[in-house]
Amino acid sequence: MLIFFGILIVIACILLGFFVLVQNPKGGGLAGNLGGFGNQVMGVRQTTDVLEKGTWILAAVIAVLCLTSTMFIGAGTTTSDMPQSASERSQGAAPVTPPANTTTLPNAAQQAPAAPTAPADSNK
Repeated sequence: MLIFFGILIVIACILLGFFVLVQNPKGGGLAGNLGGFGNQVMGVRQTTDVLEKGTWILAAVIAVLCLTSTMFIGAGTTTSDMPQSASERSQGAAPVTPPANTTTLPNAAQQAPAAPTAPADSNK
């Protein structure tokens, strides 16, 4: 179902791009390039209205398709089908134990620092 929505979104995007590129920013657009044929059939102003309405409709269709396609993300898959991420693998792993051949550091209680000696009084 997600592929179906993706195809519809791509088609709507291509049509929207066509509608936007055909329009002239000053209002001429497709109607001015048809050489009078647009005046005889639909009229210049009506052609630009159709293109503008089509642009807004296609933009709304893309927005609705994008929002509704999110409901189908992950609907067909279960958690056992999806691979685990690195954080999920590290959370489920046992704690790492150090190898047996390591040397241990001396205990802090065994090697207490020597008490500082008072400096000798040199004035005597």
